[in-house]
This record gives sequence, structure tokens and C-alpha cells, in this order.
Amino acid sequence: MAIDPYAAPKSRVADTPHDSPAGVFVPGGRGVAAGNGWNWITDAWEMFKGQKGTWIGVFVIFAVLVVVANFLPGIGPILLVLFTPVLYGGVMLGCEAQRGGQRLEIGHLFAGFRNSTGKLIGVGVAALLMFAGVFVVVMLIFGADMARMMIGGKPTPEQMQAATMGAMLAPLIILALSLPIYMAIWFASPLIVLNNLGVGDAIKGSFSGCLKNVVPFLVFSVAFLLLAIVATIPIGLGWLALGPVLLASIHTAYRDIYYEH
Repeated sequence: MAIDPYAAPKSRVADTPHDSPAGVFVPGGRGVAAGNGWNWITDAWEMFKGQKGTWIGVFVIFAVLVVVANFLPGIGPILLVLFTPVLYGGVMLGCEAQRGGQRLEIGHLFAGFRNSTGKLIGVGVAALLMFAGVFVVVMLIFGADMARMMIGGKPTPEQMQAATMGAMLAPLIILALSLPIYMAIWFASPLIVLNNLGVGDAIKGSFSGCLKNVVPFLVFSVAFLLLAIVATIPIGLGWLALGPVLLASIHTAYRDIYYEH
């Protein structure tokens, strides 16, 4: 019988939590040391070095899909939110295959369309609803003032000042409200395709794992930001390495946080 190279692992850790050679699966994640945030990057770099060409191919195709989706009027960003977890799921299956001694393949990027597709799209639907909620909140805060300005004709200096302040505060409020959403979906894809969790449990598990590791994620974010500046200097060519590392780091962080050795 032929082996499907894009199939999810046969032994789902969520079903047999004590049988994994990686350790014991912890559904809600565990707190790790602050320095592990840097280790997620270095471990991802080792994965990238093992198959540079394939990783670059995966990242370039992923980036092209994102760019094309953003250029589709109206529906593009919606499709991007819905299907990004599916693409992440495929990449995570590829990471798991590479970790197990197999080879990452370009086709792994689309393996999420063959494994737990409904659940992965469910994460996208949940994310879409949560981002829509952020939009509603921001509109409730700032939309009323903007509407009054438009209806009232020429705005007063006070209204102009309020509008300027709103334009400055809105991005900060959007960022603050969006951060918990990213925490809820960051590890949802690997928790679904590698641990067979349901959509709700994966989202809760992702949020919990991120919440327990705020400091390691801060270290990870600062380090990645500095690397991003360096990667951008040579006309962005450094992203051909840093982009794949970012994708792989989701898996290395997931393995660190959700397994007790």
C-alpha cells in the first residue's frame, strides 16, 4: 500500500497522550523559560538549513498566495483569513514529517486541504468573526463622531481635533483587540492536524499556551524584529531565509510548549 506523504501522523497524541516519543502532550500548554523564545528561532533555522530549497519554495508560494488574495477586491482578505489556517496546517504536517526524518515537500503546503480541512476552515471562520467584532467595536468608538462630522457639514476645530485623535488611537485599539485573536489562532492549526483537537479546544489551547508564555514570546518578537530589519536591508532578499524560519518557528514553539519531556 502506498504511503501518503502528506497524511497526518497515524498516532494522534491527543488520543494517546503518553505514547509519544516527543513527550507527554499538554493540551493547554506549559510555561517555558524566557530564553526559549530565541531557541524557537534557532531550532527553526536548523530545520530550514536541512532543506533550504524546499523551504524557500514553500515560503515563496505562500507569499504569492497572500499577495494575490489581497489584490482580489472585496473577497480577497476574507478568503485569506478563512484559508490561512489550512495552509498553516499543511506546513505543520511538513514540519512534523521533517522532524520524523522524512522530507518536507512543496505539496505539504496544501496538505491541509486533505487533512482536517473542515476544522482548519472553522478556525478561519472563528478568526473572521473575531476580527469583525474588532471592527464593530472600533466603529462604535469612533464611527459616531465621524458620522456627525459628515452630516453636520463643515467640522468645528473641536471635531477636527477629535477626528485627528481618533485616527491616531484607532490603530492602537485595533492592535490591542487583535492581539488576543492572534494568540487564539497561533497554534490552532498544529493542535488540529497533529493532535486531532476540535476547533474550540484548539483555539482555547492556543490562547492558553500563548498566555502562559508572554515573556518567551516577547523575547521571540524582539529577536525576530531585529532579524527582520537585517533581512530587509539587502532589498528584502533576507526574507527568503527569514520567512521560512518564521513558518517553522510555529512548529518549534508548539513542540516546546505543548509537550512535557
